[in-house]
Amino acid sequence: MRIVSFGFQTWGFRTLQALIDLDQDIVLAVTHPVSAQSYKAIWSESVEQLARTHGIPVHLTERVDAETIDLVKRAEPDVIVVNSWYTWMPPELYTLPPHGTLNLHDSLLPKFTGFSPVLWALISGESEFGMTIHRMDDGLDTGDILIQRSLPIGPMDTGTELVMRGMDLIPGALRDALVALESGTAVWRPQNKAERTYFHKRSERDSLIDWTWPAEDLERFVRALSDPYPRAFTFYRGKRIEVLEARVSEARYGGTPGRVIVQEGGGAVVTGPDAYRGGNRGLVITRIRAADGAERRGDEFFLRGGYLTNQA
Repeated sequence: MRIVSFGFQTWGFRTLQALIDLDQDIVLAVTHPVSAQSYKAIWSESVEQLARTHGIPVHLTERVDAETIDLVKRAEPDVIVVNSWYTWMPPELYTLPPHGTLNLHDSLLPKFTGFSPVLWALISGESEFGMTIHRMDDGLDTGDILIQRSLPIGPMDTGTELVMRGMDLIPGALRDALVALESGTAVWRPQNKAERTYFHKRSERDSLIDWTWPAEDLERFVRALSDPYPRAFTFYRGKRIEVLEARVSEARYGGTPGRVIVQEGGGAVVTGPDAYRGGNRGLVITRIRAADGAERRGDEFFLRGGYLTNQA
């Protein structure tokens, strides 16, 4: 089939690579210019470079404009394939090909529409995540589902590991979707909008630890924000520190939320919500990155105790 690809970052790169490997006729690759914005600079394999290496025409643009629509019209695609496109696509564009536009989204829709779905799924305590290929409509990630693949979330998985595992689903899911379109066997499943959840873009503020959360939630939060993502951070004695590794305490502790109170198993215990009742687990911080950039063990760094806060 004749395909126009819209994509950016490693998700767009992997999708274009999968189309190339599937021997599809890729008539145009549309991508964003390189960006220094924090989340756009993560997973930044170049769609443009891959396309040019394979002799695929490239159109660089921040958003869909009249020139973009004209180029796609002249390319006469059978289908548009989208993964990691940051700006609005008008109906004039996504309804243009005979097979419409397929969007790849790394969640099990209708849950986790929006942004950073894999990280939010881990933070939220989900037991699984995955990949959905759906037909684009006038909502955000709301179109009818064609293909869905799921993977379990393990008790020690990091956000980075899950993102990489999710991207590995792209080739197989895309192959099955295109086969269904070409063979005329595609079965579209409407989303249950009542089950839809939406999550916003993540920013630096969203990595700030909230010590009113239960230790179990904070442990997942720390795992979700693994390198190369902005790490979970807090403030200790007026200086910002990053929490790199943590676990839930074995014992239960009481006191004031955010207080570093004791050492346990190679780390420092921080009390959480309702600590005055003494019935909850604490978060054991086992590795941090100090304000000077040096990484330290939790039991060595917090020798003086004190409080962790949400501001300097």
